[in-house]
Amino acid sequence: MIDDYAITGIFLLIGIGFVLVTFFIARLLRPHRPSPVKLESYECGEHIMGSSWIQYNVGYYIFALIFVIFDVEVIFLFPWAVAFKKLGLFALIEMFIFLAILIFALIYAWRKGALRWV
Repeated sequence: MIDDYAITGIFLLIGIGFVLVTFFIARLLRPHRPSPVKLESYECGEHIMGSSWIQYNVGYYIFALIFVIFDVEVIFLFPWAVAFKKLGLFALIEMFIFLAILIFALIYAWRKGALRWV
């Protein structure tokens, strides 16, 4: 049993070592000529005007989180749909419960106004 952990540990060390060696070699080979122009903030070719510390509307973040939640829902639905015949009635009930929770969350967000863009 300890051999299984040893093999896993060896692979972990090899993986970490590979990443560190790659970063070290990249640092040795890359050109490094900093200048004031290179150290400026860059935003789509536009010159920065004013402070970058401005307050954004929280609604944008909530909208993004809702998108991520429903994107993850789709990721869960595809493997379930592929293996649907093998899973049986129990999996169908579980999926309806999962979808009901997500639909309830969508209705809640809709009523709270989180889906209004402006």
